[in-house]
Amino acid sequence: MSADIKYAYKRHNTWVYRRTYPKALQPILGSSFKQSLRTADAKQAKARVAELNQTFTNLVKEAQAHADAATAEPNLETAQLAVARPRYQRARLLGEQPVYGLAKRYLKELSQTLRPGTTKSIRYALELLSSHVGNKQKIGELSTDTGRDILKLISKLSPNVRKYAEAKEASLTKLAELSQTYEAISLTPQTQARIFKQMQRFLDWCVREGELSNNPWSALSIRAKPEVSPHGVLTDAQVSILLKAKDRVLHSALLFGLLTGMRSGEICGLMAEDITHKGNLGRFIQIKPNAIRQLKSKAAEREVPLHQTLEQLLDTSLPKQGRLFPYLTVDAVVKRYAKLRRLYPDLLGSVFHSTRKWFITQCERTGTPEHFTASLVGHHSARSANKLTYGLYSGGISDAQKREIVDGVRLPQEVAL
Repeated sequence: MSADIKYAYKRHNTWVYRRTYPKALQPILGSSFKQSLRTADAKQAKARVAELNQTFTNLVKEAQAHADAATAEPNLETAQLAVARPRYQRARLLGEQPVYGLAKRYLKELSQTLRPGTTKSIRYALELLSSHVGNKQKIGELSTDTGRDILKLISKLSPNVRKYAEAKEASLTKLAELSQTYEAISLTPQTQARIFKQMQRFLDWCVREGELSNNPWSALSIRAKPEVSPHGVLTDAQVSILLKAKDRVLHSALLFGLLTGMRSGEICGLMAEDITHKGNLGRFIQIKPNAIRQLKSKAAEREVPLHQTLEQLLDTSLPKQGRLFPYLTVDAVVKRYAKLRRLYPDLLGSVFHSTRKWFITQCERTGTPEHFTASLVGHHSARSANKLTYGLYSGGISDAQKREIVDGVRLPQEVAL
């Protein structure tokens, strides 16, 4: 037999609070105050009834004050009482929530703070996880063995597997099979580690949210050593090919990359308002975080002089306000450069980032000290083993020194701009 609790009754194994409002206040408050206590335990229900009794008293007092102040019948549509109701949640067992639902919650939370590009990579990792364990598997059922199985499958994935028609909505296991069938290459160890790290961070979040007692995959990691396969530096002949092509989308951006050493993301986010005139030293442009893009590191925030070729470009071709490249994105840069590689086989092995390497190489060949070049391209100075200490004591190179370095960079002579 269930216990008797004043102002509460049990319905379908859940206690419900119900208390009738005074008749005079019912036009304002309604007939009764009713709320589920979200528990089957009588002791817990009794404690919550005590809280709601206090809320009920506050509601009645507030409504009485409204009634006394009213000179006419109260407007039921606009009457608002400044009293908050307690909200109760049913107790959940640890590890009972499905992986799929928690992954959706996690992504929704991250989407409010992270940029779309970052969220995309996290979503891909969680889609792989959800596709492997299914929509109904509970978070508490994930084991170390599950993590090992996922690691093995990730190591079999190929870079282009999702481009195949059969890969649409395929599970992680199926994607691994397709990768082995269609391609003889796999993801680099760095990419494998990044995917698995996103899954581990999701499990760490589940621990913080009280859905797990501990992360069962915390001791797991990719065993393969990172592969270093940097893209080559552009030759002068390749630079000539790129500039003579006069690509409708990339030509101006290529000039900025070659003559400032900027990253593609930095170029896409350049604003006309960031350009400053410094008298005889010409025009400089500030590279700083803005609404369009963030920077790779603190060192990437800098001010660089614009080469004479770029100053001519500003005067003739680029917008005088707002974004210098309003329709350019990093994704568009990557795809357009890939098209140039297909059109010009001599560009094979190069990427847009190779323009940055070409600029750094030109600085080296003119005898520019390494730490001078580092400040121009947004790298930490390599002059001191203790980079932080050196940065605190050094004021950096002067604008005149920067101008001298940039003016020393020459495009191949056969290129007519």
